[in-house]
Parts: sequence; structure tokens; C-alpha cells
Amino acid sequence: MESVEINAGAWYLRALRADERIDDRPALTELGEAAPADYIEARTAQWASDSVYSWAVCEPTTGELVAEVTLTPDTGLIGLRARPGHAEAAQAAGDVVRRFADSLN
Repeated sequence: MESVEINAGAWYLRALRADERIDDRPALTELGEAAPADYIEARTAQWASDSVYSWAVCEPTTGELVAEVTLTPDTGLIGLRARPGHAEAAQAAGDVVRRFADSLN
């Protein structure tokens, strides 16, 4: 499946990126990723193989990643992690991803 962007009201969910317009690598490093470029590449491949879907939870005006939400479509398992001070954003995005997962069935 191609990555799906979701408008979650106060938050915008999109695929992880590291390009000339948006670079999620610094935020992913803050989340503990030692090789953020490799992580983004792996997440992109997981979307393509329908094994795990992932979203950067972003501030809509800046596009800055504040959290990440993952969905394992086979099990419905949702994973959440957030940069310090953004746990509520991760939770809100997780609720939206749950509705997205329910719509797949």
C-alpha cells in the first residue's frame, strides 16, 4: 500500500521523510534512533510490503515530527512514541490510526 496521509485535527500524520523539504532524522534521533536514515528507509519498505504502517505525527504549520504511530495491519497492534512533552499528540494520533485500521476491515 502507498503511504496514507491523515488529517487528525490538531495534528497531521504523514510518512516519515528525509528530503529537501522535510527532514525527520533529527527528531528520530531524539526518539532514540541511532541510524535515522536507515529507519526511514525500513519504514518505507514496510509500507510497500504491508507489514507495518507508520506515521510521523506532525505540527500542521511546521511539519515538525513530534511523535510516531505505527500499525501492524495483520494484528491491529498500534505503537506510540513521542518526543518529550508530546505524549498527548501521540495518543490522539493513535486514536485516529485505530479508526483507520477499523476502516481496513
